[in-house]
Amino acid sequence: MAVVSIIGRPNVGKSSLFNRLVGRRAAIVDDMPGVTRDRLYGEAEWRDRKFYVVDTGGFLARDENAFLEGMRVQIKIALEESDLVLFVIDGREGPNWMDEDVADILRKSGKPVIVVANKIDDGIHEDLVFQAYSLGFEEVIGVSAEHKRNIYDLLDAIIEKIPPETSEPEDVQAISVAIVGRPNVGKSSILNYLAKQERSLVSDIPGTTRDAVDTLVTIDGTLFRLIDTAGLRRKSRVDNDIEYYSFVRTLQAVDRCDVALLVMDAEEPFTDQDKKLAAEILERGKGILLILNKWDLLGRKDSLGDDMKRKLRDEMVFLSFAPAHFISALTGRGLQKIPKAIEAIAENRRRRIGTTILNRLVRDILAFDRLPTDKKGRAFKIFYVTQADIAPPTFIFFVNYPDLAISSFENHMEKEIRGLENFEGTPIRIFWRGKDEK
Repeated sequence: MAVVSIIGRPNVGKSSLFNRLVGRRAAIVDDMPGVTRDRLYGEAEWRDRKFYVVDTGGFLARDENAFLEGMRVQIKIALEESDLVLFVIDGREGPNWMDEDVADILRKSGKPVIVVANKIDDGIHEDLVFQAYSLGFEEVIGVSAEHKRNIYDLLDAIIEKIPPETSEPEDVQAISVAIVGRPNVGKSSILNYLAKQERSLVSDIPGTTRDAVDTLVTIDGTLFRLIDTAGLRRKSRVDNDIEYYSFVRTLQAVDRCDVALLVMDAEEPFTDQDKKLAAEILERGKGILLILNKWDLLGRKDSLGDDMKRKLRDEMVFLSFAPAHFISALTGRGLQKIPKAIEAIAENRRRRIGTTILNRLVRDILAFDRLPTDKKGRAFKIFYVTQADIAPPTFIFFVNYPDLAISSFENHMEKEIRGLENFEGTPIRIFWRGKDEK
C-alpha cells in the first residue's frame, strides 16, 4: 500500500486530520503545540483503495533555528519514504514563514504534494483558501478536519495522486514470505542461508536493513519470494523517523506475503513487540511460522525445548495453532526445515472443507454441545455453514441470532473446524449471519 505522510508545523490540525482519514481517534488532539511526540500510523480506505497514513507529529525546540532544523530533517525523511505528502497549514491564519520554508523544500523534491488548508469550518471562510496558493502548489484543498468538511474531496484527491496498486505476475506462482521481527534477531542471516548468497548486509548493528528486499529462490522445486524487512524496535525506542517508517514498511511487507516468519531472539523471546507484530500478521490473515533464533546460545539442557514451548503457549496463547522452529542462523541448525514448513503453511492457508463435512459438524454440535442463550430466553440456533473463501480460510455460519455468538463459543467452533482439517500455521476467520442476510 502507498504511504501518505502528513507534514506541517505544530497546531495546524495534523492529528485531527489523521484521525479523520483513518476513521478512528488514534492521535492525541490538543491545542498545545508539539503534543504529538511519537509517530502514528493508520490504514485508510476510500473507493476500494487502501493506503497508510502517517502523522509525523509536531516539534518542540528552544529556539527558531533548532525548530526549523528539526522540521527540515523530518520533511527529508518523509519525502524519502512517502508516496504522497499532505502539507497542512492553518487555513484561517494563512501561510507564515515556517510554511514557506517547508514549501520550498517540498517544491524542490518533485514529490506529489497536496496543500491542505485546515480549519476552514464554513463557507464564510472559503475565500481564505486562496492564500494557500501563494506556496506554489497546484493542488490546494480547504477542509475542516474537526467538522469533516471537504474530507471526501481530499480523499478523492489522494486516490488520484498515489501510485496505482500493483499485482504479482500471474505466471509467477511463488510463495511470498516476509521475514519480520525486532532488530538484530537474525532475519538477514536467515534470508542469506535460504537464498544461498549474501543478498542482504549482515551486521550486529540493529537497524542495518532499512528497506524491504525481495529475493526469488527455488528450493527443492518450489519457488519462494523472500522479503527481508527492517527490524522493529520497542515502541519506546521508536524515537526517530527512519525507524518509524521502517515499521510501516514492515507492515507493507506483511501485506504482500503469504506466510510471515516471525523471528524472535531465543534469549529474549515473546516481547511485547513480538506479540504486537504477531497480532498484525493474524489481522491481515497471513500464515505464520515462529522462529526462535540463537538457540545455540542457550546451552544443551535436554528439557530446554519443552520449557520454551510451554512458555510460548503461555505467553502467546492466541498463536496456539502456529508451529515453532528452534534454529541457529550462525551454525545452520534447523534452517533446512524452514522451506518445507513454509510450503505446508501456504497449502493449509488455501485449504477447503466441503459443505457436507461442515454441516455434519453442525449436526454433531447441535446434538451434543450446549449452545449460547441469553437472559431474554433466546436460544442460539445454527442453520448451516459454508466456507466462503481461502487465504485465509473463511467460514460463514447462518444462525438465528448472530449477537449470541460470544467469543468463547466462536473459539470453540474454531477448535472444532481445526479438528476437521490441517490448518496449522494459518488463521481462520468466522462470521455469523442472520438467516436472511446475504
